[in-house]
Amino acid sequence: MAKIPSRRKIIIDTDPGQDDSVAILLALASPDELDIRSVTTVAGNVPLWRTTENALKILELGGGTHIPVYAGSARPLTREPVTAEHVHGETGINGVNLPAPVRQPEALNAVDFLVETFRASEPGDLTLCVLGPITNIASAIQKAPDIVAKIREIIWMGGAYFEVGNITPAAEFNVYVDPEAADIVLKSGVKLTFIPLDVTHRALCTHQHLKRFAALGNKSGTAVSEMLQFSERFDLAKYLWLGAPLHDPCVIAYLLKPDLFSGRQINVSIELKGEFTTGMTVADWWGVSKRPANATFLRDIDAAGFYDLLIERIGRLP
Repeated sequence: MAKIPSRRKIIIDTDPGQDDSVAILLALASPDELDIRSVTTVAGNVPLWRTTENALKILELGGGTHIPVYAGSARPLTREPVTAEHVHGETGINGVNLPAPVRQPEALNAVDFLVETFRASEPGDLTLCVLGPITNIASAIQKAPDIVAKIREIIWMGGAYFEVGNITPAAEFNVYVDPEAADIVLKSGVKLTFIPLDVTHRALCTHQHLKRFAALGNKSGTAVSEMLQFSERFDLAKYLWLGAPLHDPCVIAYLLKPDLFSGRQINVSIELKGEFTTGMTVADWWGVSKRPANATFLRDIDAAGFYDLLIERIGRLP
């Protein structure tokens, strides 16, 4: 008799954001494979109070009211906050009108929650899915370096190499907001997988994809279509492509169907002091530095398979 694979236990660290919201919904729609233990929030696309409220709203939309939410870092480790209302709108999830959440976040701060949770867990028991700036994770590692040995893997939508930057000419947004945090996590020795712009810029959400979401006929499909129609306006005007990148759901899709992605183990560093390149992901794809590999860096995606997965799973939700 074939062995039934165990569900992967995950914590989603996020700054919703329309694309974060779709990622959360994809995870909720995949209970056979993923066991969402909690959601932690961080300032990023919008300020912390809004990302926390958005996380609660999206969990309620997708039937995840049993999942606790912990609010975390309201600002980067050392820098002034940078947000992205110019993309996501004032609320972070403009385009959809969701009711106020019926729940409140837990009293414990997300950083303390992460420390306590990983210290109490077995090594390799929990995976971190990071969809925004990596401030919470870096803060937890600074506070309790011993938790690194407990983390199974961090899968992070962050960085870029071939596609370079989307918030500056050199930097991807999630890294740029808190490059010191990214540097701390990279140097910690934790198992880390980057899902960079090099992947997400190949996962373009076209008008046809939006129509497929809308045609699902459920509340979640309608909400996804409405949210993405709003957030895509900025990227469509920016890139002049036939669709806009859909970033954060790639993290969850990678857990569900890793064969949709390809990449390699390389050395990655973060530029902290460049005059024009602060926050740049220095990804040694060609191995010219001879520095040892410290991360898995993905480069490509089967976009058609990705959207088939997304639409099939979102269709399972309320």
